Amino acid sequence: MSDPQQTAQREVAEGHLSLTVAAIHDFARGATLLATGGGGDPYIGRLMAQAAIREYGQPDIIDIENLDDDAMVCMVAMLGAPTVLSEKGSSGDDIDLAIKRLSERIGKPFDALIPVEIGGVNSTIPVVAAARLGLPLVNADGMGRAFPEVQMVTMNFEGISATPFVIVDEHANSAIIETSDAKDAETFVRAVAIQMGLSCMVSGYAMTGAEAKRTMIHGTLPMALKLGECIAAGRKAGDPIEAVLEYFNTSKTYGFAREIFDGKLIDLRRETTSGFSVGQCTLEAFSCDQKTMTIQFQNEYLIALEGDTLRAVVPDLIMVVDRETAEPIPVEAMRYGQRVKVLAAAAPAALQTPQALKYISPKCFGLSYDYTPIEALSQQE
Repeated sequence: MSDPQQTAQREVAEGHLSLTVAAIHDFARGATLLATGGGGDPYIGRLMAQAAIREYGQPDIIDIENLDDDAMVCMVAMLGAPTVLSEKGSSGDDIDLAIKRLSERIGKPFDALIPVEIGGVNSTIPVVAAARLGLPLVNADGMGRAFPEVQMVTMNFEGISATPFVIVDEHANSAIIETSDAKDAETFVRAVAIQMGLSCMVSGYAMTGAEAKRTMIHGTLPMALKLGECIAAGRKAGDPIEAVLEYFNTSKTYGFAREIFDGKLIDLRRETTSGFSVGQCTLEAFSCDQKTMTIQFQNEYLIALEGDTLRAVVPDLIMVVDRETAEPIPVEAMRYGQRVKVLAAAAPAALQTPQALKYISPKCFGLSYDYTPIEALSQQE
């Protein structure tokens, strides 16, 4: 009998993806790394996806290029604060209801589902939804990482409407938001999410297959699986950090990554406010020069400063990992005394365009810095 993990590795290498129960573990780990601290609890997401696959079977994963131009697709996700999502999960019925209500509102059935981001629980929730509803899952997403707000997706950058946007809580209470732009949708959705307890199922960005092909980041699901496999293989070889960096540096989607700090967590301020998990942490270097790094976050890691020197900033990926195992550490899992390394990787090209930076530049998060790509920051050292 063949090893499911080896089968998954072969299919990724051949450009196909099969998410078995066994493969979900590496898939969730890789997605958590790409989530840059956000995206929800990967453990809960992994258990939900594995349970759904056992009960309903594996969903078909289809390359976005093979999606019919006139097919109808929508995104499905969990929305709220990571600190809440780790304690209040989903029954599955709320996922079904979010998609059903959106389908009823637009008057068309959906032919496939798409992940809104490639991060944490929001990479596994679409797997659950696709398995439960018997729909294909499209191999693409709207961020190539994770972001905290509804308007911060490539579909919005390219003019696809976020609304109608459905939000559902665990009691099957639901609301349909319709606004003129995605930023307004975020404002209303966040207010409803706070009333619903900051752990909700959502669906939106209904679009055609042609629109999805034009606006989304292609091929990110097998990237998450491969990153998880790289961490596992790197542990056996003795250097999982190097395995992660090698993957990023050879990726067509990302293309550049490096380690920017090595130290321990000496201070942490984290609170749930305005519907987000926000705050900052301070790291102290293991080297004898007493350097420190401060990382600010809003669900995801946004900026890394070594003293007063900018080392990485959104939309580039800032990833905090265990220094020995390369296990990604989400915002809600940070603890005093953790020994970590901070990695930074270039954002996908679709996140670096002028129309994208209108929504995801550092100033969109209240930071006083302009976006400087990690490659340029590296050359300044």
